[in-house]
Amino acid sequence: MTPTGRLLTHLRHVDLAVPDYDKQLDFYAGVWGLTEVAEDSGISFLAAEGSPEQYIVRLRAAGEKRLDLVSYGAAHRADVDTLAERLLAQGVRLISRPERIDTPGGGYGFRFFDVDGRTIEVSADVEARRHRRIEEKEAIPVRLSHVVLNSPDLARTKAWYEQHLGFALSDTLRSPHAGDLIHFLRISSQHHSMALAKGPHTSLHHISFEMRGLDEYLRGSGRLLRAGHRKLWGPGRHLAGDNAFTYFLDPHGNTVEYTTELEELDEDTWHPHVYDFSRPEVTDQWGTANPMNELIAEESFNDVDRGCFVAPPV
Repeated sequence: MTPTGRLLTHLRHVDLAVPDYDKQLDFYAGVWGLTEVAEDSGISFLAAEGSPEQYIVRLRAAGEKRLDLVSYGAAHRADVDTLAERLLAQGVRLISRPERIDTPGGGYGFRFFDVDGRTIEVSADVEARRHRRIEEKEAIPVRLSHVVLNSPDLARTKAWYEQHLGFALSDTLRSPHAGDLIHFLRISSQHHSMALAKGPHTSLHHISFEMRGLDEYLRGSGRLLRAGHRKLWGPGRHLAGDNAFTYFLDPHGNTVEYTTELEELDEDTWHPHVYDFSRPEVTDQWGTANPMNELIAEESFNDVDRGCFVAPPV
């Protein structure tokens, strides 16, 4: 356990239920650049070649689109047990108690609902996958960078993650007219592994994938464009997090991002900023992206998540 009492170490994977399974698998294992490492009866596990995680995306064939779960790592089995007991004592609804995990790499973990009804998994002792260094000009994801979640009650969701899981606030984007729009939350020196966005309903905002560098990020973005996939926003560079961004839609309307150079900060000295979202240099320092507007924002609201407070079947 860290000196601050934080028990989570990093983001492991994001799991999606998809009605158009074959099309989604072709997208993520094809033009997006992930590697299918296992498949079983309509469930595919997709890894990033540069990551020691067994997989960073899981796709499950289902009749309805939903976010199945977000998975985080812990350093030790004892930390998993400690967190489970802590959450239970705090009245958090557990889906399962700590036990052996029967997915690629195994491990020891448990699941629970967050305040908005999303399924969260925490695990330790997952076997590391053999991975490799991503080479120059190789425009495929190195690892999972972060996940952004829509919440209709931004303050409540932020407070829940701070209180129960030890997340710390890095920065906030605020509108002069609409108030707080996005909170960037961290569990390490990485500027954020999760962000919470103000939305009309609970849903997935986007999943972000780290590229080797700026050249690889641009090459990957260009590959998606040449393949005819719809670009929502980018290429540009955010102020909060200082990372490059290009956002696309996957075949079933989930937003996915190529990014690189996300800021590493000194947690001992960092003080959160509040940035004015209406300033163009806040959303894009370079000025190269198409302007942020209501249509782009609405796309990122995604569909209402039908999986709130309903545990995924696997």
